[in-house]
Amino acid sequence: MKKDNPLAGGPDGLAYTARLPLSSATLNWLASLVRGHLKKIGSRWRALPAGKIAALVLAVLRCDQRPGDLAGGNGIHRTTVTRWVREVVGLLAARAPRLGRTLKRITRTGGGVVLLDGSLIRARRRTGTVNRKNYSGKHKHHGLLVIALTDGKGRLLWVSAARRVRTSEITGYKAARNRPLTRGQKLSNRALAAVRAPVEHGFAHLKNWRVGKVRTDPKWATALVRAVLVLTDREVSR
Repeated sequence: MKKDNPLAGGPDGLAYTARLPLSSATLNWLASLVRGHLKKIGSRWRALPAGKIAALVLAVLRCDQRPGDLAGGNGIHRTTVTRWVREVVGLLAARAPRLGRTLKRITRTGGGVVLLDGSLIRARRRTGTVNRKNYSGKHKHHGLLVIALTDGKGRLLWVSAARRVRTSEITGYKAARNRPLTRGQKLSNRALAAVRAPVEHGFAHLKNWRVGKVRTDPKWATALVRAVLVLTDREVSR
């Protein structure tokens, strides 16, 4: 005699409500952006309203929620959530500041100091010879390099396109087993760390969006980082 032992959560699993560490102003702004886009392309129907779509996209970008889990809790398909995420990321990335306009705005407002530095965006490992350009010996991890421009207070002003992580960035002196740093090199590293502190502060805001390890596709990584920059700016400046 065969005995059936169904799962405690039932065949469809359990649904739960979670809290996003974001302001309602950001959610409302993103929802209005989605509504405007749907009106522009003439899309009269979606499985969920614009506000709900915005909330799902924010859950993916901020907390790295799996699209399949969000889809199951809202009665839609996983590919639908993935498509919405890519659609909204594209809308946000198109609103990211461009370097030329950013520099002109800084000059027009009398800004004095801007800081430039790079950071590693971790990526999934790829096999084969293509993988070599995505490995950082400094960080001991695969990823893509993003250059950011900040003001003296660490506010992010612009981010570059993602590029292979083997591209050089600003670094200090490194000691070796048989070659310790000189006093001058240590002072130089200390001065560089002090200058880079505001930039690291800006990157910390950017990395609060836990989107997981991105694929090593520079185009998608660029769109993702620029979309997160737009959302970060709205959260920090509110």
